[in-house]
This record gives sequence, structure tokens and C-alpha cells, in this order.
Amino acid sequence: MAGAVPSESRLRADARRNSEQIRAAAIGAFQGRGLTVPLEEVAKAAGVSKATIFNRFGGRIGLIEAVIEEVVAAELFAAIDRTRTIADAGERIAYYLTAIRDLQYRQPAVNDVLLQTYPNSQQLMEICRAGSEVNDELVAAARASGALRPEFTAGDLHALFVDTALALKHGKRPPRDAFDRRTTYLLDGIRGPRSTSGGRMDKP
Repeated sequence: MAGAVPSESRLRADARRNSEQIRAAAIGAFQGRGLTVPLEEVAKAAGVSKATIFNRFGGRIGLIEAVIEEVVAAELFAAIDRTRTIADAGERIAYYLTAIRDLQYRQPAVNDVLLQTYPNSQQLMEICRAGSEVNDELVAAARASGALRPEFTAGDLHALFVDTALALKHGKRPPRDAFDRRTTYLLDGIRGPRSTSGGRMDKP
């Protein structure tokens, strides 16, 4: 019995080490290629079997929820917080649209969240819910100020992000300068009467 304690301790240490290796591998894979990376590749990068991922995290959804803070949530909510510090309603929505499109280009996992690729993940759906609330808030304020076209809705803003997600996930990835140029075109297209009559709605 005396020898059982160190053995159990080693097993727990091995389990913790495996979990951290899997988390690190998942963060790298998801940030680089999105949440749909085959688990076999995550397991190989972690130096474990696919079965170990299921044993430690219960499968893909559990693994996603274990790392989503580092992969998506931290940067996304930082962008939302920064957006809310901007006083002008037009500049606020311009910053937000530009920041989210930047994340979509740099972090493929953001597109999986926007497309609700894994609706069984409560954390991913909570991120979507929070994003929807921000869209409503920003569009309402910008329309009231005249910075947006009066017919432009929060649903339109969401659709712009989803269209971008689909294009980046399933289409040919454009060069960064072309992507940024199209962000400018989007901003020009949604500007309202305040912007076209001497006001400004500049991107950050």
C-alpha cells in the first residue's frame, strides 16, 4: 500500500501533463486553421492518442470549450471593450466592423464561431449571443446619429460578418491589402446622411 501513493501521484501528474499538452496543441491548431482541424492532428501535435483527447476532454466540444478563451474570446471581447470606449457612434461602429474583420482574417476560429459550426457548444453560442447584443447596440446608436444608412440593420451587420466568414472559410483567401481595401468599401456602403453631408465616419 505504501507504494501505491507515489504511483497514483505519478498517474495524476501524467494526466495533467497530457491535458496541458493537448490544450497547447489545440490552441495552436485552432488559431492557425480554425475549430474544424481533425482531432487526429491535434493528438499528433500533443504526442498523445485521439482516445486520450476523449478521455481528458470528452471530445471536440469539450476541447473547444477548454481553450476558447485563448483562441477567440479574449481578443474578441477586448475588441468589444475597446469599441465601447469610443464616444462617436459612427467611429464606434467603424472601429468595430474593422476590428472584427481583422480578427476574421487573422483567426480562422472566429469564422467558425460566427458560422455557429458547433451549436452544441454553450460557450460558442454565448459568444454569438454577446456579439448579437453588441451589433444591436452599435447599429441603433449609429442610425440614431445619422452615421448609418437608415435602412441598415443589425441583421445586415451580422450578415456582412457571416458572408466574410463563408468567403474566408470556403473560398480563396485574398491578399491582406485587398481584404483591407474591401473593408473600406463596406464602410463607404453603410455610411448614412451625416457622413455624406460633411460628417465623418472614419475607420480606426
